[in-house]
Amino acid sequence: MEEKLRLAVGIMGNATSLLLYAAPILTFSRVIKKRSTEEFSCVPYILALLNCFLYTWYGLPVVSYKWENFPVVTINGLGILLEISFILIYFYFAPANGKKKVAMLTIPVLLVSCLVAILSAFVFHDHHHRKAFVGSVGLVASVAMYGSPLVVVKQVIQTKSVEFMPFYLSFFSFLASSLWMAYGLLSHDLFLASPNLVGSPLGILQLVLYCMYRKKRTTEQPQKWDLEINCEKPIQHLKLNEENEEKPVQYLKVNEENDDEKTKQQLQLVVTDTTNGKS
Repeated sequence: MEEKLRLAVGIMGNATSLLLYAAPILTFSRVIKKRSTEEFSCVPYILALLNCFLYTWYGLPVVSYKWENFPVVTINGLGILLEISFILIYFYFAPANGKKKVAMLTIPVLLVSCLVAILSAFVFHDHHHRKAFVGSVGLVASVAMYGSPLVVVKQVIQTKSVEFMPFYLSFFSFLASSLWMAYGLLSHDLFLASPNLVGSPLGILQLVLYCMYRKKRTTEQPQKWDLEINCEKPIQHLKLNEENEEKPVQYLKVNEENDDEKTKQQLQLVVTDTTNGKS
């Protein structure tokens, strides 16, 4: 019974983690549409890549006992593909300084992942020590991954806006960490349960902040619409002024024509007077 429950929780953990890893698709569709990374941070995706690398290796039979952690392998293997895709998109649309930051963070992540795999495979010769080594490094990486949104949390508190902290990312982060914590406890595996003891409270914190500041985001939108509506009146006023400015020009033209006729009449009178005087 306990094994079936563990498997069921693992399947649910896979489903929620898939939604968590896929949640940034909406963010990166906006990046592609605007061709700009705006104020989004690449740090969470790079740390998530490190986490996926380490736990994919942790779940393989090289480290774990046979396929006891098969659900961990499947979801983190898929996470590697998604996170690499997000990082490449971010790198493509980032400015020059942003590209340097992505490279400076991604290269060490790849080196650490390769180093952990090599050391665990050739230095440690039994599953117990391999799990302890890879799990310890994975624990640090998971805590860093779940702690990385604190950068965005700080920005949310300063700007009082949740624009750059997507709701679905926070919600699925909380849900996935809670389920994997349960999976780790059912498996009696502290290396799977411990990181999520940090991730679950941080997910709750993000959801609380979202509920606090989401209303301020919605109240700003009507003001923008009001400005756009109010801007129509000055534009109409300017158009009326332009039409009124055309009228004096036409009036001047009429006056000029009248002046020309008067001068012609005066010249005719002068000519008639001189001819009559001569005669």
